[in-house]
Amino acid sequence: MKISTILDHIDNGHMALPEFQRGYVWNRDQVRGLFDSLYKRHPVGGLLVWATESKTAAHRGDGQLAPGVVKLLLDGQQRMTSLYGVVRGKPPLFFDGDEKAFAGLRFHLGTETFSFYQQLKMKDDPLWVDVTELMQKGNVGLGEFVTRLNATPELAANMGLYVARLGHLLGITEKEFHIEEVTGSEKTLDIVVDIFNRVNSGGTKLSKGDLALAKICAEWPEARTEMKTKLKEWNAAGYSFNLDWLLRSVNTVLTGEAKFLYLHDKSAEEVQDGLTRAIKHIDTSLNMISGRLGLDHDRVFFGRFGVPVMVRYLDKHKGSLSEKERDKLLFWFAQSGMWGRFSGSTESYIDQDLAALEGEDGGLDKLLEQLRLWHGGLRVEAGHFTGWSLGARFYPVLYLLTRMGNARDWGTGLPLKASLLGKMSRLEVHHIFAKAQLYKRNFGRMEVNALANFCFLTKDTNLDISDRLPEEYFEEIENNHPGALASQWIPVDRNLWKMENFRDFLEARKELLATEVNLRMEELLHGDTRWLSGPTAAITAETAIGSGITTAEEEQQLDALNAWVESQGLPSGLLAYDFSDPETGEQKAVFDLAWPNGIQEELSQPVAILIDESAEVLALANQAGFRCFTKEKEFRQYVKKEILSGDS
Repeated sequence: MKISTILDHIDNGHMALPEFQRGYVWNRDQVRGLFDSLYKRHPVGGLLVWATESKTAAHRGDGQLAPGVVKLLLDGQQRMTSLYGVVRGKPPLFFDGDEKAFAGLRFHLGTETFSFYQQLKMKDDPLWVDVTELMQKGNVGLGEFVTRLNATPELAANMGLYVARLGHLLGITEKEFHIEEVTGSEKTLDIVVDIFNRVNSGGTKLSKGDLALAKICAEWPEARTEMKTKLKEWNAAGYSFNLDWLLRSVNTVLTGEAKFLYLHDKSAEEVQDGLTRAIKHIDTSLNMISGRLGLDHDRVFFGRFGVPVMVRYLDKHKGSLSEKERDKLLFWFAQSGMWGRFSGSTESYIDQDLAALEGEDGGLDKLLEQLRLWHGGLRVEAGHFTGWSLGARFYPVLYLLTRMGNARDWGTGLPLKASLLGKMSRLEVHHIFAKAQLYKRNFGRMEVNALANFCFLTKDTNLDISDRLPEEYFEEIENNHPGALASQWIPVDRNLWKMENFRDFLEARKELLATEVNLRMEELLHGDTRWLSGPTAAITAETAIGSGITTAEEEQQLDALNAWVESQGLPSGLLAYDFSDPETGEQKAVFDLAWPNGIQEELSQPVAILIDESAEVLALANQAGFRCFTKEKEFRQYVKKEILSGDS
């Protein structure tokens, strides 16, 4: 079938995209490469379509399907979307991606090369042709292009050649694409998705969540859009979640289970109701976590897979909790994050926790008892703050203490409580003993970036202190704002403020931090401290393994890399991923950026980005089955070649 005919079929609803397809992920290099191959009449592959009745076809976008049999693209979405975008000058109705990928394509009549518009490079060269303009005007517009070229006398000698090349470029839409069809009434959605995954074995495949969502969209086409809209709202508020995570909460509301297979039998009406309830309870959970615990942005939001469990509990209680119930639920959430409850086999632990809420004897007490039996005593000791870097598991705990307790800013003396500072007011990490001063005295990374050397301050205060010595600026703070140092768990012994006693300072502060955590946890339990009793899990040397994000610059680099992955239509990774023993939750290391289920979730190999890490951390990640990257360039090449190589 000719390309021009296929584009017409997309316009009139005879060809569309199935609902389970992900969005457009090609970049400009891929679009340019496609048109270069088409211009040279090189093979670019055929199309695979699913021929099915339009009345039962779940398709992407707002376009109306033609009556009768329609063709849904299984393989060829990226190519056909690129062709449609350039030839029509707009994206097709099923489009979901970045329009800039195919906007502004130009062709040079002299060199026969394609490039995207660059004003300085192209404005004074009449041989650069706007491909979209030519395609839209067709043969009728050829005369107009020839007139433009004739306005430059020195081009006249080669006019015949240029006209031929314009015609050859126009002829791209006359190229034939071979189309294979999947047909037959026995071809259910499950079978078609399996075919899709087999065809796209080298490209982006579908996860269990994608398949569940595809089945939902078959009856409720707007489901994906509604869910994405809510995810954008949470992202704007500082929380980065994905579709699978939201769907997990819908699943727990409707089925009381973590596994998506239990969602398949639910009707569109049930799913709509489940989504409404899940969103309401997630909002409630986020408000409780940010307002009571102070964890008000994604960087400190540990234990996110505890939220589907909280959603189930809130739904069973119609969203109405007493103060004691609320705080006990938050105690469970904080403790689950502290000990890495969901760092291992996420689905199985969610199922165990959901089961603890069910039955006559189910509820919060059973949930907490299960956590204690799994981990051991829930009381914190000084050794638990031995970790280091922005990636340590107790980094969010330090932030929680700052926002939940009586911590005050050292520059203004004002409280840093979540309710007083204002929701979403980000604080900055401050090295109490300045990095520059410590490195000058030959302290290592682990000590420089020890958690006990961190505190949180407002940006202005952080800048004012700069890299001054504590023994100097501590005295000023104490004079200006008496008690402000102690409010951030600074030892009162002035000898510990001296650089030569830095290691003793760390040990003393760890004791103060542990005491504060236990105080805040007791506060959440309203005096019912039985959950804190029992033998505490052993603190091993592995707890302090050297790993994680160590500088703000490194964090910014990883944030930018995550944003790039998202721009390709892929799920973002987890910053400072807590790698733990799947059975005990014991923290083994922190990976800078990770996709523990693979970038193609649940289908491809787990991936970890480890910047400037030790051989020990790399070996640990490799042994756990992670594909490791130590350089950003190599990771980007992997994504382009092995994840985005397929043309779905």
